[in-house]
Amino acid sequence: MGDLVMRKSFAKTNGNGCFQLPSRCLPWTPRLNSSRQELKSPGAHGQRASLSASNHGFCAFTLVELLVVIAIIGLLASILLPALNKSGEQARGIICLSNTRQLNLAWRLYSTDHDDFLPYNIGMAGSSLRTNLNWVNNVMTWDLSPDNTNPLTMTEASLGPFVSGSILVYHCPSDHVLSAEQMAAGWTGRLRSYSMNALVGNAGSFVAHGVNVNDPDYRQFFKLSQIPQPTDIFVFLDEHPDSINDGYFVNRESYVQGGWSYPGAMGSSEWTHLPASYHDHSTALSFADGHSQLHRWKNSSTFPPSKPFASSLPIAIPASPPGAGADFQWLLSHMSIPGG
Repeated sequence: MGDLVMRKSFAKTNGNGCFQLPSRCLPWTPRLNSSRQELKSPGAHGQRASLSASNHGFCAFTLVELLVVIAIIGLLASILLPALNKSGEQARGIICLSNTRQLNLAWRLYSTDHDDFLPYNIGMAGSSLRTNLNWVNNVMTWDLSPDNTNPLTMTEASLGPFVSGSILVYHCPSDHVLSAEQMAAGWTGRLRSYSMNALVGNAGSFVAHGVNVNDPDYRQFFKLSQIPQPTDIFVFLDEHPDSINDGYFVNRESYVQGGWSYPGAMGSSEWTHLPASYHDHSTALSFADGHSQLHRWKNSSTFPPSKPFASSLPIAIPASPPGAGADFQWLLSHMSIPGG
């Protein structure tokens, strides 16, 4: 008899609880070699198989059956992997919310220690100004500036002591964006992902006679007690990687003869800074009352790809279709209240 041909099959037990081979499998009877205490199976070349003393039936997979199993595994993987990736992103979104909440707590503790005054929030982009009086003392860029990687620009700034010197709370876990130059230099990431509402805190030279020159029709809040609706005014948010520079997040709504203007009018409304959209087109924000939330954006222009030089800022707010400026209006309405 040639080599034993074994095929996959379901086995049945006999009255003694032993497995029996189905009739379509070729049976063989093991016999004991008394000198070597091993079981031998007959074969054309005298192959031997070391087996237990009880009779067993063995059946192999056919090639078609193996291919079916592989196909099923591939199908299950294609179904499960997106769900696992989504759950991972949800977890990162929760960490991002926690970061904004911790920054918010530090912001409130600073106010308690400084007679209700809020931390400085000074715009430094495009200038050589650097000061640790500010809540952060760096400007994010796409080049190899040490501002991108030097933790002292945060730990020694005014808010640093109130987060116990931690630098992790300044960085969203979904923010891995780097320029080609930074990747070539071996960088793994930039330090900061969050910015502060420009209308909260002392904005330095941008404030004239108590009014922010960037948003003169809105109120600037210098003290925590001055915020009349703390549940509606955001303090921190994660900012788009191609928009973030200093920690000063500002957008301006323009008016023409008392009405909100659109492109074509002088100084029309536009995105100057963009919120991030790492979390399924959502941004993490913390509010003056201490709570944090994810807000999902509606307009595709609000969430360009998270990569260098992708946003083409500033972005004009279009006049159509209806609702095209909904995201801009929502964010601006949560920055302050009218009445500079």
